[in-house]
Amino acid sequence: MSALLVTGVALLGAAAGWVAVPVGRLFVTVPAGGPPRRGALALVGAVVFGGLAAARGGDPALPALLLIAATGLVLAVTDLTTLRLPDPLVGLVAIGGGLGLAAATAATGEPRRLTVAVAGAAFSFIGYALLALLPRARLGFGDVKLAAALGLPLGWLGWPALRLGLLLPHVLAGVVVLVLLAVGRVRRDTPVPFGPAILGGAWLAAVLT
Repeated sequence: MSALLVTGVALLGAAAGWVAVPVGRLFVTVPAGGPPRRGALALVGAVVFGGLAAARGGDPALPALLLIAATGLVLAVTDLTTLRLPDPLVGLVAIGGGLGLAAATAATGEPRRLTVAVAGAAFSFIGYALLALLPRARLGFGDVKLAAALGLPLGWLGWPALRLGLLLPHVLAGVVVLVLLAVGRVRRDTPVPFGPAILGGAWLAAVLT
């Protein structure tokens, strides 16, 4: 994809980040003036969209990935502020992303990729559900449902992307928690949102594989 188009998509991502907080308020009570800041989210949105455009510019699944990314920005807001991943937003990731991937499959003429996408969603759901059922697990079933929804696009991109997308959230969350513990922002028993790590891991897997 040309630099001009990547820039245009990045600007679209900035707009998606800017409106993520007011959209999030439609689903949860987001504290006024509290984190995350709209300017920071606009920057994150630009990086997320621009990265996808640069890495997947020729992929017919790009529109579906951008829809998922836009919804993911809102989910990050709701989880960071209220520790909630609302079902309607997770459903939009699953249904909207699934329909977009079905269209991409029709464009490529490779139905096997859609089969792998469904398998990826199932594999992600089972893996995260088992982790959530472990004693003292901090995963909620909102995290499980989000991981399953993101398993669709990761599976469509291939098994390497799926494996990386399942591994990276735990690495990212672990690093963040260690840093927060080190600076005294959280204690060992403080609830920490895991949704942003799931979303960030999926994004990294999409742009790196």
